[in-house]
Amino acid sequence: MAPGAALQAHLESGTTTLCRAWAVVRADGAAFGFTDHDRPLSFEGIDFKADSGLSAAAISQATGLAVDNTEAVGVLSDAALREDDIQAGRFDGAAVTAWLVNWADVDQRLVQFRGTLGEVKRSSGAFQAELRGLTEALNQPTGRVYQTPCAAVLGDAACGFDLDTPGYAAEIAVEAVEDRKLFRFAALAGFDDRWFERGRLRVLSGAAEGLVGLIKNDRLTAEGRSLELWQALGAAVAEGDTIRIEAGCDKRAGTCRLKFNNFLNFRGFPHIPGEDWLMAYPTDGQLHDGGSLVE
Repeated sequence: MAPGAALQAHLESGTTTLCRAWAVVRADGAAFGFTDHDRPLSFEGIDFKADSGLSAAAISQATGLAVDNTEAVGVLSDAALREDDIQAGRFDGAAVTAWLVNWADVDQRLVQFRGTLGEVKRSSGAFQAELRGLTEALNQPTGRVYQTPCAAVLGDAACGFDLDTPGYAAEIAVEAVEDRKLFRFAALAGFDDRWFERGRLRVLSGAAEGLVGLIKNDRLTAEGRSLELWQALGAAVAEGDTIRIEAGCDKRAGTCRLKFNNFLNFRGFPHIPGEDWLMAYPTDGQLHDGGSLVE
């Protein structure tokens, strides 16, 4: 008998052995399993812990394109979800799957929810996380926008540039850091001033391993180099931790052509008329032959 049919027969029997199970898979691949049963369960390669302090509210589902939603509530625990990991943003956007399970035969189960973690609130040793359904993605704008700057992200599939190309990234140990936001190096030669501005800083080791920050400022002076992030990292970075810093792109056509030699993949419209042209009107003394306005 198929698992779905077996579960249906179990539900119709009138005497059930049911529980719920949730799996949370972070972007870095770390997986966490939870169940409201009093014993641990295991299926699909995930161990679901009992009494782990996680429960879920009723799942709201609808036909059509409405966004399914629910929320998960739990107690922060070093054995399950740690507060410093949530604070660091490691669970942001994590994939969530919820099942209705026959704990006497875990092959009899039904997926009730698939989605991602949304906003996570923390207070008094507990957390409350919004769960967003798969149709949440339909709320995001899609398609290309006619604009002068490039719409691609440096290094993504649309851009096509390989950031492992020599001269465009560096791995280095942290020498001095302030407020998890400002990094200073006595010597980081071989890169022009502001080379890493608008780039990314990735932490490769230490308590903040896996976190990524966007570089706001990159200044090269006689004393060395300083990098400032737009926002402080979610976990502490210590001296000696290894980081990777990647070249930045200001989305301009000239930068794409001269800095990255990647103009064939430029995803902007550098010659699109600006607001001044849209508001212009004919005047005496100008040439009105219908020719190109771009010189």
